[in-house]
Amino acid sequence: MSGPPFSLILLPTLQCNAECDYCFERKSDAHLSLDQLRVVIQAVLEHLERSGIETLFIYWQGGEVMTLPPEWFLRADEIIRELAAAKSRQVVHYLQSNLLAYGPRWNRVISEMFGGSVGSSMDYPNLYRKASGGGPKEYENLWTRKVRDAKEAGIRVGIIALPNHLTLEAGAEQFYARLVDELDITDIQVNTPFPGGPANAVKTAYPLDAPRLSAFLQDLAAIWMEKGPLKGVRVSPFDRLLRFFTDGINDLVCIWRENCAKEFVCIDPSGNVAQCDCWVTSYPDARFGNIFDGSSLTELLSKSPARRQLLARPGVLIEKEDCLECDYLSLCHGGCPVRAYSVYGSLFRKDPYCEVYKALFLGMERAARSHPSTLDQEGDARSAMTEAETITAE
Repeated sequence: MSGPPFSLILLPTLQCNAECDYCFERKSDAHLSLDQLRVVIQAVLEHLERSGIETLFIYWQGGEVMTLPPEWFLRADEIIRELAAAKSRQVVHYLQSNLLAYGPRWNRVISEMFGGSVGSSMDYPNLYRKASGGGPKEYENLWTRKVRDAKEAGIRVGIIALPNHLTLEAGAEQFYARLVDELDITDIQVNTPFPGGPANAVKTAYPLDAPRLSAFLQDLAAIWMEKGPLKGVRVSPFDRLLRFFTDGINDLVCIWRENCAKEFVCIDPSGNVAQCDCWVTSYPDARFGNIFDGSSLTELLSKSPARRQLLARPGVLIEKEDCLECDYLSLCHGGCPVRAYSVYGSLFRKDPYCEVYKALFLGMERAARSHPSTLDQEGDARSAMTEAETITAE
């Protein structure tokens, strides 16, 4: 057995205790029973066995995963260990939660199942994340308390942050100061927002203005390179790009993978299989099939017309777009398919943030030439950030 791990974005529930304006998911009361979980994991492990893959990464997301009780996760961990041992496979778990329901009863789950790490989300300024029955300020205050409680319990917390128009007005200095200096977050991933899922007034602002977003990201990269690495602060994608241009280490976020359809799938609580959580929850026509219908996961993936389109996308982009002329084609591969689809209504368009990415790549390549030393590559092997979550907008 050899090759890279296979990744599963698992949505055990589509229930949520937040009402975020830019969420792309269609929420429901659906959740996996433990018996259904057994079926899902067995199917995925059998696919790994057929494919000669040794390791499975499971990215637990929602909805909001903490709307399920911690006892459910403790039993889920036992089931997965049993199934993985029977197939001689290794399973590594990652958790993404808004933390609004976090309390001490979650500490054992996070410690034993998730290696003491959790990924969460917060923006600066927070305009669109709202707790049920409250506004952005109430959400931020509750989230901040929960993060501090988790950190006091020894849990490592990383966050995903989405810029908005006020982020660009405030500037990179204020952004970094709030998240790193005030909230003491040392593991941050900055994502580009996109208008996935049901349309609303908030999503009409996406994509963000490319020149302004490019300037913000380059300013933030410079601030992080000056202040962050020596203090153990990681800001993605800058740290990963710097490693790539300095040492050739390719562990880039999923939007820049050669083809995400080769590396992971998402399964929702009804058993629907698709490429990621946005596809599976909001674009039913893009689903590959249903894992509970009796077909193996290998068969679903091999026969799905939707997946064949995803696999064909990089080649089509070279024919239809100007990607072949780009110096960074081998780095970007045309960017994220769901971002392209949500903006243009077509898979076969390059990522709408193309110009932003090119400016960022150029800036980080230049920075790598003058960077005095390689970034610390050891870090925490179980980062709180999830690779697959780079495509979410929650």
